[in-house]
Amino acid sequence: MQLVLQTGAHFTEQERLIKSVLRNKDDFAKRGIIVPGPNSYRRLVRDTLNAMSRAPASPDARDVLLEVILDDTPADRVILSDANFFRTAGTAIQKGVLYPAAADRMAHMAELFPDDDLEIFLAIRNPATLIPLLHDNAIDKSDQAFWDGRGPFDIRWSDTIADIREAAPRVPITVWCVEDTPFIWGQVIREMAGIDPQEKIVGSFDLLASIMSKEGMERFRSYLHSHPDMSEVQKRRVIAALLDKFAIEDKIEEELDMPGWTEELVDDLTAAYDEDVFHVGRLPGVTLIAP
Repeated sequence: MQLVLQTGAHFTEQERLIKSVLRNKDDFAKRGIIVPGPNSYRRLVRDTLNAMSRAPASPDARDVLLEVILDDTPADRVILSDANFFRTAGTAIQKGVLYPAAADRMAHMAELFPDDDLEIFLAIRNPATLIPLLHDNAIDKSDQAFWDGRGPFDIRWSDTIADIREAAPRVPITVWCVEDTPFIWGQVIREMAGIDPQEKIVGSFDLLASIMSKEGMERFRSYLHSHPDMSEVQKRRVIAALLDKFAIEDKIEEELDMPGWTEELVDDLTAAYDEDVFHVGRLPGVTLIAP
């Protein structure tokens, strides 16, 4: 079985993404692609992974999980989504490390499903905007617990992803930047489903509709209708042009609230993030979806 794990990250439109995937649930099911409702498995999977940190799982754990998740529904590919696969937002940064539990938890998933084809799908986000959110949600905000002598430039996605690859080397990882999602939303859904890149699906522009005015979306859909043979690259150029004019400002602007941070620091962190994304795309076993 192919088991797709959409592992977040936090604050990357993860819930909106699985809702868009679920809009295609019936069509996907006809070809053996099953998208269970998240409430049917999230707590069960978390409890199983938490228990595995204390003792190995029972030999029948895999079958028990799938029986609950699938309820006897035949499946070739199953899509699961939970931003808390790597633990909660409250423990996402500890001692200056981003998702310190991620490697162990993915190693446990690989142990649970030794004969299945696992894939990780992960949206990443600029630490300049992510760290303030994770700090605000941290269970322990003290400098010792959160930073432990490290700093924001030590928060690198390439480190976390490389650790996951080392712990679960047979599990490929598909990564994209949340900042790019208005342009690649449909592609991400198709990649998760394992279907043809050009296949029509429902919800390709769900995220775009949330950040662009009604007039902008009407113009976009009209343009698509009059140019049915546009390539994905051409569609993305049209999206970029329309967002310049019709983006809803309060949907795309972010207020950063991190004590001591300056505009210069944010700019430097953003530049470091751009460089880190380049390194992520070059990691073995990692595929980077970019516009």
